[in-house]
Formats: sequence, C-alpha cells, structure tokens
Amino acid sequence: MVSPAMLKGMNTEVYGEGHPFGDPSWYQAYNTPYYNDSHKQFRKLMREYVDEHVMSNVHDWDEKGVIPKEMYLEAGKQGTLALCIGRPWPEKYYGKAPWGFEPDYFHELIMYDEMSRTGSVGFQWGIAGGTTIGLPPVYHHGSEELKQRVMPPCVKGEKVCCLAITEPTAGSDVANLKCSAKLEGDHYILNGEKKWITNGIFADYFTVACRTGKPGVGGISLLLVEKDMPGVETRKMKCSGAWSSGTTYITFDDVKVPKGNLLGKEGKGFQYMMQNFNHERFAFCAMSTRFARVCLEDSLKFAGKRKTFGKTLIQHPVIRWKVAEMARQIEATHNWLEWITFQLNTMPKLEAMLKLGGHTALCKVQCTKVMEYCAREAAQIFGGLSYSRGGQGEKVERLNREVRAMAIPGGSEEIMLDLGVKQSTKLAQMAKMFAESAPQPAAAKL
Repeated sequence: MVSPAMLKGMNTEVYGEGHPFGDPSWYQAYNTPYYNDSHKQFRKLMREYVDEHVMSNVHDWDEKGVIPKEMYLEAGKQGTLALCIGRPWPEKYYGKAPWGFEPDYFHELIMYDEMSRTGSVGFQWGIAGGTTIGLPPVYHHGSEELKQRVMPPCVKGEKVCCLAITEPTAGSDVANLKCSAKLEGDHYILNGEKKWITNGIFADYFTVACRTGKPGVGGISLLLVEKDMPGVETRKMKCSGAWSSGTTYITFDDVKVPKGNLLGKEGKGFQYMMQNFNHERFAFCAMSTRFARVCLEDSLKFAGKRKTFGKTLIQHPVIRWKVAEMARQIEATHNWLEWITFQLNTMPKLEAMLKLGGHTALCKVQCTKVMEYCAREAAQIFGGLSYSRGGQGEKVERLNREVRAMAIPGGSEEIMLDLGVKQSTKLAQMAKMFAESAPQPAAAKL
C-alpha cells in the first residue's frame, strides 16, 4: 500500500465507479486544463439524475418505443433541452440557466456524455435529437414572432421540434432534394416526402428543407411546418434500433404554410443548415464516444466475474488485449473531442465555421468507427449474452444494433472522410495565401 503521506500534493479526486477507462480521465484523478468547479457540479447533477430516473427505465422505453412525456418536461425544467441548441444560452426564451452559471460547450459535452451512459441511442435521440438539430435554425433565423411562439415551449419540454431534410432519394446529397414549396399569396404550398426523421412521430414542429427556387443548393429554403396543418401525415418507421426516438416517414400534401414561417431568407436554407453542422457533429461525437466507453466498462465488469477454464475472463491475456485495444482508441478519440470542444468554446462562430468543418467531419468518423469496434469486441466478451435483449448484455446488444444509427445520419462515414480532406485542404491553401500576401518583416542588418 502507498503511504498517505506520499500522496500529498497529488490529484486524488476520483468520481464515478473507478473502473479503468470507465470514465473520462478527469474523473479519475488526472489533471485537465478544460474543466472547473461548475463542470464538476454539473457532472454530479447529471449523473445523479440519470442513475435515479433514467438508467433502469431505458430498456422498457425502448421496447415500448416511447419515452414518457414527463421525461421531456423534466429535461426542460433541468435546462438540458435549452443546452442542446448551442450557445448563446437562450435566456430570452427560457430565463436564466437554472444552475447559477452560464454554460459553455464543456457543460454540453458533459450532458451528452453522462446521458449516453444509458447505452441507448433511442433515449438520447428521443430526448435531445430533434432539439439539437431542428431548433437551432428557428433560434438563429426565425422571426421574433415565430421565436416567441416556438422557442419557450420547446426548450421547456412542452413541445418538440425536429429537422426534416432527408428524403427517400436524397440523404447526403441535399442539393438534389425534391420536396418543394411554391409561394401563393401569403402562403407556401408544400409538397413532398421526408424519411428517417428523428422525433417526427411526436414532433409539434418540423424544420423542413424544401425547394423554393432554382436547382442546386441556391434554391433551398427552410420552412417551419406545424403538425396540425392540414396535409401533414406522419407514420412511424420500423428500424433496427433507436426505437424510442420516433423515426418517421412524413408526407406533405398541399400543406399551406404561412409566409411568416419562412426561416431567414429564401434560397439560404442550405447555408443555415451548414451553420449548425459543426454543433450537430459535435453532439454525435460526444454520444458515440461514450457509447464506446459503455461497451468497454460493461466488458470490464463482466470479465471480472465471468469464469472460464478456472479463471475470470480478465485473467486471460486475449481478453486483456481486447480491453486494451478498446481503451487506447477511446482515450485518443476523447482527447480529440475535448480539443474540438475547446475550439468551439474559444472561437467566434465565423472562425469555428471556417476552421472546424473538416475536423468535426473526421472526428465523427473516428467516433463512430471506435463505437463500432468496441461494440463488436464487447459482444465477443459477453458471448451469447450480447445476443439477448435485456439482462446482463442489454447495453452491448442494443448498441450493436444501433451503430449504423450513429455512423450514417449527420453525414455518412464516406461523405465525412471526403469532406474532411477537402475542407482541410482549402483551409491550408487559404492560410498559405494569407501568409504570402502579408507584409514581410525587414531583413535584419548584420
């Protein structure tokens, strides 16, 4: 044993269960430049809430395909829904943050991270998915009348807003979407279909990407459609996972949308969507990285008690190798995620949009590939228990089904890899151009 006197002056602050690599390193007595006391306070609040109210219920909610309404109201009361839409904090539509401090992107990272300990994509997307991607365009580009009507009930959990971009024939290729809206007097007449829309079956509002003008990205606009408008039809889709998130097929049949529900300007819809991509992918990264960590932590717990050939699984070198492979990938990925979070926290929005597109795209690929690897290795450790819904292997079984739900939406891995290289190349060329055009310092005289 180490003498307590030898620990004097060392960081010995441990939070959580203390399993190796079971939590981010700053939970386990390692130093960090990113987090302060407000983050520790928020971490404690989120963990206690998830452990008490969520963890034991997510399996039943997923099997039933629905999250109780009171959970949305509680998330609104706690401020977590308002935290999902990025910065600045929407004080005008929510009131002051309920924790006594102004949150930053690290608080948002902690929220996604702690809620993802449930090992349920359905719960995460069901509670926060639509809000994270559907409400920011309203917040940043809606008229004040629209924001006053929509923002307060959505950030308080009374109503739900979702994003409707993907169509049966247009996913990553947004420029070729077919859903159209024609302006007739004071209304747009909206027609078309949307597919795989998260939260769509129970959403009250739809932020809809539609064509109002010429072909290509310059003809795309965003309309806020309300569920009770005649001609809106929704039906729940049967998917491999994320059952409680309400994945939906939507049909718009001559829907009359008031002109005042146009978000921003006509033809600027693609630009507005782009403005939220970094934040959306940041959320995907935070969730996926913790889902990978859940696979590792549950594997460690199981391997410490399951015996084969007279030894626990963790005593077998091949199992320790699997754990080590998971750990090294998760720790590297989480460090990249924290670096991106720091950039979001310290850069002006325009700078972040310019510089971080390539990084968030590549990081999303890294996070979902690590999640996929860890889900597979955890399934090998759990054996048949990872093939049974519920029980000891509940999270591992569920996450194996839900890997594709993280790898494809928000930009598929193939598209993200290509985008990451193109964006970073353009940025490097721009930086070189600026450097070459900058005045050169006078040569020093010898």
